[in-house]
Amino acid sequence: MELTGQVPLPRSRVHQPCAACRMLRRKCDRNCVLSPYFPSDEIEKFVGVHKVFGASNVIKMIQDTVVLISSYINLNTYDQMVEEEKRDDTVQAIVYEAKARLRDPIYGSAGTIFHLQRMVNELRSQLESTTAQVMELQEQRDRLLGILMNVHYLEFDTLPTMQHVDPLFYGSNSIHDIDPPVSFFL
Repeated sequence: MELTGQVPLPRSRVHQPCAACRMLRRKCDRNCVLSPYFPSDEIEKFVGVHKVFGASNVIKMIQDTVVLISSYINLNTYDQMVEEEKRDDTVQAIVYEAKARLRDPIYGSAGTIFHLQRMVNELRSQLESTTAQVMELQEQRDRLLGILMNVHYLEFDTLPTMQHVDPLFYGSNSIHDIDPPVSFFL
């Protein structure tokens, strides 16, 4: 056998069974409805879906998605791409609902929705109370600033008049030469 100059023949690509066919121990052909959505390395994903819905029901749901979509739109190449996107969305919803049902067998994803709604309501009430506290603190701040401004004006109004001022201290008899007191509130 001479190896120089020979290129090895490419192997024909072997079709790996999808996770659904592996779990159900059946032959997975190229027309398998589940193989695009449950690759062979994601068997846990299919196990949950199968446990909650069953393989035949999942196949029906995926195929019904195509029937529902094709009844609303004319089928051409663009619409077939939309169908595939809708199938992907359908399978993602099925997987999500299966995981939710396994976590919470009674309420499923509705339990998650109720929990999130309750959290939103609690956060809204916290936000309202915090907003009320902020408003109250702003009112207190405004009242304190008003008091401080009134004190400042009172100090300015009670400056000694020229009759009480020692001319040697100020150096002049003119009221315009008197500097107002230094204040931090100006």
